[in-house]
Amino acid sequence: MEASAPGRRRRRRGWRRARGAGCALSWAAVGLVLSAFVARASPPVGYFIRFPRGFRLTQETVKIVGSSSFPVKVYVMLHQKSPHVLCVTPRLRNSEMIDPSFQWHGPKGRIISENSTAQVTSTGSLVFQNFEEGMSGVYTCFLEYKPTVEEIVKNIQLKYLIYAYREPHYYYQFTARYHAAPCNSIYNISFEKKLLQILSKLVLDLSCEVSLLKSECHRVKMQRAGLQNELFFTFSVSSLDTEKGPKPCVDHNCESSKRLSKAKNLIERFFNQQVEVLGRRSEPLPEIYYIEGTLQMVWINRCFPGYGMNTLKHPRCPECCVICSPGSYNPRDGTHCLQCNSSLAFGAKACL
Repeated sequence: MEASAPGRRRRRRGWRRARGAGCALSWAAVGLVLSAFVARASPPVGYFIRFPRGFRLTQETVKIVGSSSFPVKVYVMLHQKSPHVLCVTPRLRNSEMIDPSFQWHGPKGRIISENSTAQVTSTGSLVFQNFEEGMSGVYTCFLEYKPTVEEIVKNIQLKYLIYAYREPHYYYQFTARYHAAPCNSIYNISFEKKLLQILSKLVLDLSCEVSLLKSECHRVKMQRAGLQNELFFTFSVSSLDTEKGPKPCVDHNCESSKRLSKAKNLIERFFNQQVEVLGRRSEPLPEIYYIEGTLQMVWINRCFPGYGMNTLKHPRCPECCVICSPGSYNPRDGTHCLQCNSSLAFGAKACL
């Protein structure tokens, strides 16, 4: 065993240095992870993968006109003010109308101008002040007008399908591998708890949380070498809702995507620094240590129950989580609404 130690030190000097310089993370935290237990083993070669993703939602225009040929789809973010839904066609919007009369009907009947949540303006536009799930549905405007004083009254019926939508609940999913103690050892469990504590503390100030999805220990046959024990960690990093705290955050840096991006960078640097710390060690390797290059990351989109994405049905809002229409439902945080012929309401979370 003593004869093999110099060889291991030579291999450690050849490790690729991490590019985590300038990280605010203290070296003490990295050392705490690496100082669990001492033994000697050689690290296998791995690789590192990144999957950058952009995030954006389709924005509707401020004013939406109807069509006498087909229902027009309108998307309103949940708990937000809607665009103005006009009771005119594109042609009538640029025409003169004599004595126009507007009457709106929604899922719950006729809409009057005094309604506190859905208002009809003097020019016949429909506006929602605080759009709720139950407001989704078919809205019809009945328009009566005269093109000129001499002509008879004309009637037009315009239909709109108004949907509530929400931003996706998205997060990063990481996987990493560690050289481990024997799989039945309690040291692996202790190490797992300590690692999660450090990762959680790392992203706490960004209002993000780390959740362990899976942890497994396996015996791995290395190429041209023997067996070694490895821990396979899978964990997620998601953002917390900053608007529900005692001090709501309104700064643009509080956006979920910005906070998640910073959390991702901190975690990547943390694992890179573990490689750098091990490369500087003159002592034998610890029994449990991160295997260089095994950190992988994927971006995952999820919709809340009762909502789903459908680029074919909602091409104008392809990355929106749109409320499920009658005949469909989403029971959990999936990305699509599932078919359910017995579902008669918008936003169904179960197929009854």
